[in-house]
Amino acid sequence: MPTPLIEFKNVTKRFNGRTVLEQVNLQIFEGEVTTIIGLSGAGKTVLLKQIIGLLKPDEGTILFRGEPIQAMKARERDAYFSQISYMFQNNALFDSMTVYDNIALPLKETTGLGRREIEQRVMMRIEQTDLTDVAFKYPSQLSGGMQKRAALARALVTDPRIVLFDEPTTGQDPIRKNAILGMVAQHQRKFGFTAVLVSHEIPDVFFISNRILALYERKIVFQGRPEELEEFDHPFKDEVMRSLEGLEEELTGLHSRRQFKVRYQTQLNRRDLRETYAVALFTLENLEAIGELLGQEAAQEAIRCMGVCIDKHFGAVGGFSTRHSVNQFVSVLPYSDLTEAVTILEEFKKEFGEKGIRAVEAAARTKATSPDCVEVVVLAGLAEGQPITELDAIIQSAELRQREIARLLCVLGGQVR
Repeated sequence: MPTPLIEFKNVTKRFNGRTVLEQVNLQIFEGEVTTIIGLSGAGKTVLLKQIIGLLKPDEGTILFRGEPIQAMKARERDAYFSQISYMFQNNALFDSMTVYDNIALPLKETTGLGRREIEQRVMMRIEQTDLTDVAFKYPSQLSGGMQKRAALARALVTDPRIVLFDEPTTGQDPIRKNAILGMVAQHQRKFGFTAVLVSHEIPDVFFISNRILALYERKIVFQGRPEELEEFDHPFKDEVMRSLEGLEEELTGLHSRRQFKVRYQTQLNRRDLRETYAVALFTLENLEAIGELLGQEAAQEAIRCMGVCIDKHFGAVGGFSTRHSVNQFVSVLPYSDLTEAVTILEEFKKEFGEKGIRAVEAAARTKATSPDCVEVVVLAGLAEGQPITELDAIIQSAELRQREIARLLCVLGGQVR
């Protein structure tokens, strides 16, 4: 295993005699998205502020690339902190400054760059975060999503290697929450920074993160890949995971992945081992392009529409579904065969093509960010299984059988063609 970029060893933090973090051990790796989950008030923000140096641990050690920060020389510490940027929970934009001036502020305050170079850097970030049309407006004139983008552009303007996100989705509706997370993931891929998020309500936590850290009763009780968290047996899941799962249902109308597995095991355990059932796997292609060119809200609306339409058609015959990955959905039809599944799939295809795509168009921005066409392409594959067969193997079989069932939208300069 590579050396962690940031590591906590037995870190404890107290305030007025009250222990907020106790003997915390964690690892954050370079170039990854690490999400720290936990209930509100669990100490997640306190943890972040120790990474950035706003707070110091009462006990324990914080290391950067294997070296204790406390033991660094002043110049080394300054070099470490200069690599980190922080996106605050409430954006912390200055109301008296334009978007441009808010984004330029870190460069003016922390660098010796001249006016021309500052202008070039700021305008580059403004263009990259699609804020060109609002660059000289004030925060109060922007939507909540635009304000988040402005805060992200400011966090990225100094070219940080590490960006900390403190509760980035707080107070947003389900579509907006996922749009913000999509924006974070999109820019993390584009710029390659190490992202650390904290939240008690991340609907997409399993899909945007390389690693999950679970903070519970002042300690890190889990750290690992998202799929490993699903199998982790600990009391925190009853509290933290219920919150996350509820938000997932709110967006897609489908079961959470954990609830889906429980229902699958319960339902199939009652069946004759020789009986068959059908599995459908859907893939929404070009999701990243939709997010980049039409906006993350349009991408999340496409996901929501898929979930609602899948549940309507497959749930009506006793099926149950979940979001399998960031752009895939899986449905199990416990009382159906492939013949019936094909009929249901045709009904789904017709409705999504006629109605679902209109919601995506409505969520798209009025002006696309590229002259290229963007198409919403849906793939689907069916497979048949038996209770004795591993579900993952049946899903893989369905994926191998996937074919295009819809090519629904082309946008050029914001106009449907």
